[in-house]
Amino acid sequence: MIGVQNIHKSFGELEVLKGVNLEVKKGEIVAIVGKSGAGKTTLLQIIGTLDRPTSGKVLIDGTDVFEMRDKELAAFRNKHVGFIFQFHQLLPEFTALENVCIPAMIAREKESDYTARAEKLLRELGLGDRMDHKPNELSGGEKQRVAAARALMMNPTIILADEPTGSLDTQNKKELSELLLKLRKEYGQTILLVTHDKELAGMADRVIEIVDGRISLP
Repeated sequence: MIGVQNIHKSFGELEVLKGVNLEVKKGEIVAIVGKSGAGKTTLLQIIGTLDRPTSGKVLIDGTDVFEMRDKELAAFRNKHVGFIFQFHQLLPEFTALENVCIPAMIAREKESDYTARAEKLLRELGLGDRMDHKPNELSGGEKQRVAAARALMMNPTIILADEPTGSLDTQNKKELSELLLKLRKEYGQTILLVTHDKELAGMADRVIEIVDGRISLP
């Protein structure tokens, strides 16, 4: 499903990733943990094709993603990868429904098709009565569910979550953990998440620790 092969990433003279290798199976939930600055988010961004490695390969369903040109890569990312960020990254001037529709707008889908799909996702995530609300009218947990719906909009094969519970209270953390399990069960997505939250990491099928730019072997 996902193959990370000898990934190195440097920023100037600073080498952040130092030869990372990782295999993730289809439908697996993998938590990536480690101290701040260890390279967790950098690795997630490279797997999600938001950044290119200095060297090495990322294979998604057998496709060597960094062989693509930037325009092709952007289209691939929009279709195959969904993102959930710590601070939601919702556009404040858009409603919940409009925020969820953004990936389909980028793909230039037919409006009637994607609007119906976004409404269905929001209802399934318990936000049927919040579709017309803007982010400043939503609770932290509701914003994160909108972000989850947006991540699912294109029915991607992979969901990447970067500290998804970092800005949530205890109850909303529990609800988001349950939601991620539900997404895997109902939609079959492969989920990689970066987290400092031990309880969230504990619900994963596997926990990977990064230490000083390398995966720490047990």
